[in-house]
Amino acid sequence: MSSKIRELFGLSTQSEQKVDWKKIVQHQHCPYLDRTCLKNRKSRPEIAIGTCSVSYGKENRDVIICPHRLLERRQIFSDCIHLLTLHQPGNQFHIVPELTVPGGSIDYCLASVRGGRVKDFVGVELQTLDTTGTVWPARQRFLKDKGISVSARDTNSPKSFGMNWKMTAKTILVQLHHKVETFEHMSKHLVLVAQDHLIAYMREQFSFDHLQAARIGDPMHFHSYALRESRGAHQIELADRLSTDTNGIAACLGLKANPKVDMEIVVAQIEAKISPKTLLTL
Repeated sequence: MSSKIRELFGLSTQSEQKVDWKKIVQHQHCPYLDRTCLKNRKSRPEIAIGTCSVSYGKENRDVIICPHRLLERRQIFSDCIHLLTLHQPGNQFHIVPELTVPGGSIDYCLASVRGGRVKDFVGVELQTLDTTGTVWPARQRFLKDKGISVSARDTNSPKSFGMNWKMTAKTILVQLHHKVETFEHMSKHLVLVAQDHLIAYMREQFSFDHLQAARIGDPMHFHSYALRESRGAHQIELADRLSTDTNGIAACLGLKANPKVDMEIVVAQIEAKISPKTLLTL
């Protein structure tokens, strides 16, 4: 029986290459963040769970459950460059994390910078599916199958996991509605990066008929990524793009908000965080 865990610490559990899983689990390294995995066990925070994607449902769909998995090759930022409409050759690209805006924070900002000054920027939000229950027993059973000693209590546990489709989708739409008006007010773009399975669910369960093929003039963009498998490895691939405006997001939920923020506030945050470490090299 194949494992429900599809990727662990960035490596495919179906890899055709020999993997020292004991060493991988000991190091707890996330290749997408280039640091220790941030998904820790609540009962033992020194232990990283490390699960990037899982197999779920009757169709055995590969579902990404960690937003950092979307950072592979920094592809999602390259796919947003065309939205930097004020970018000019010679400007540098910087990836700046965690900007505060009305309604919360933005996961990342892709900025066009010249001489240390921001010339343009795009907000990038990452969203993957939240799980219900726990993936830990499935993770431990996979490691046991690889000959690694694990607790029998874990491997024999009847606990399983599910996907919190409705809450994940509704939460991100509400958050986007609070944020996109800010970006529209600044004449900037906000991009939601999500897996194709989640976008498909949102299109089925919410009013998405008014969304259209991506237009550069719209402030709100949806970038849908598929997780492809080839020769025992996984890779994300841009599958579809949609766009709309503030009213379009409101139409999905029937909500109203009025977040405003001055351009100078956001630009100041970006400029304070740019450094050689944030520089995007293509």
